[in-house]
Amino acid sequence: MAEKHTQQQENNSNNDECVDEIKECESEECQCKHDNLSDEAKINEVENELKDMEDKFLRAQAEIANMRNRNKKEREDAAKYRAQDLAKSLLPALDNLDRALAIEATDEHGESMKKGIEMVRESVIHALNESNVEEIEALGQPFDPNLHQAVQTVPCEDGQEPDEIVQILQKGYILKDRVLRPTMVVVTQ
Repeated sequence: MAEKHTQQQENNSNNDECVDEIKECESEECQCKHDNLSDEAKINEVENELKDMEDKFLRAQAEIANMRNRNKKEREDAAKYRAQDLAKSLLPALDNLDRALAIEATDEHGESMKKGIEMVRESVIHALNESNVEEIEALGQPFDPNLHQAVQTVPCEDGQEPDEIVQILQKGYILKDRVLRPTMVVVTQ
């Protein structure tokens, strides 16, 4: 009986150990579940941060690409319109040459002076044309507010259309697709 009692104590002791182990396992399982939840939350947080960083990276790349495109366009425009300031400075001088040529020469000296002015005018026009600066054709054309500036209107005469340019008061010039100076014109009503 003493053996039975010892065996029962051992069984009780084993049972107690098993209960303790089960409690410990349950506690560890609970801790693992808690850790797993905590780990999942951390993973979600890291994934969200990663998505935010990827988004910021993509936005930065897009902004850099936009800056490159804008810079390229600005360089192209600068090259395309490089003669603009010089041409605008030369236009008043060209107008003065045209006015000088409009004066009647009364003697041989005046004729030779006029011929020299004509040569200078032609060389200036040639230089402007080389830089893609061209005179705006206006006489007899329909009025275009993008190219012309109406200074005066006159009634239509026979054979004239309304809004037709009948007189040029000051020549206009264009550089490629950009108006340097509109043509000042007289237009029919």
